Amino acid sequence: MAVTDDIRACRLCADRFAATHTGHRPSPVVWFDTGAPIVVASQAPGMRAHLSGKPFDDPSGVRLRDWMGLDEAAFWNTDNVAIVPMGFCFPGYDAKGSDIAPPRICAKTWREAALAHVGSPRITLLIGGYAQDWHLGRGRVTDRVRDWKALAPDVFCLPHPSWRNTAWLKRHPWFEAEVLPALRAAISTALRTTATR
Repeated sequence: MAVTDDIRACRLCADRFAATHTGHRPSPVVWFDTGAPIVVASQAPGMRAHLSGKPFDDPSGVRLRDWMGLDEAAFWNTDNVAIVPMGFCFPGYDAKGSDIAPPRICAKTWREAALAHVGSPRITLLIGGYAQDWHLGRGRVTDRVRDWKALAPDVFCLPHPSWRNTAWLKRHPWFEAEVLPALRAAISTALRTTATR
C-alpha cells in the first residue's frame, strides 16, 4: 500500500479527538502525489476541510490561492500542488472554540514518508509556526517571513492565511508589496518549467 493509503487509514488519534469539544472522529485529508513541483507545508485541516475532504476549502484557502496566484483548478490539481500538513486530520476545537494544535504524533509518524513520496519539489511553502519550526527549527514567524530572500525561491515562509492574521497583514504591508510578487513569480516559473519537461 502507498503511504497515501496508510495515512487515510490512520486512526492513531481517535481517542484524542473524541475527547475534544468537537468530539469528532479521525478523517485524514490526504492531498498529495509524487512529482508535484510545489509543496504547501501547512498546519492541519480546518472543520470545513474535515467535512469536505478538500484542504483549504475555506476563506483561508481563498486567501492562500490569491497569495500564490493560482485558481482553484490549479491549486487542487495534485500534479501541481502537494499539500502536506503537520497534522492530516482536523485536530478539533477546545471549549472556547479555538483550534487545537495538530498532534505531534502525526508528523512523527507520517511526515518524512509523505515528503519522500512527493519527491523533490521546486518550491516549498512553510505556512505558520508549526511547519516552520519542524523544517527550520524554532523561530518567529514574522522574522522568517521578513527574511524571505534568505531561502527564496526554493522556500517561502508565510503567515497562516487565516482571517485571524488580517491585522498582521495590515501591520506589515511589505508582505504584500515584496513577498507576494516574488512568490507568484517563483510559482509561475515552477509550473511552467514542470509543464515543459
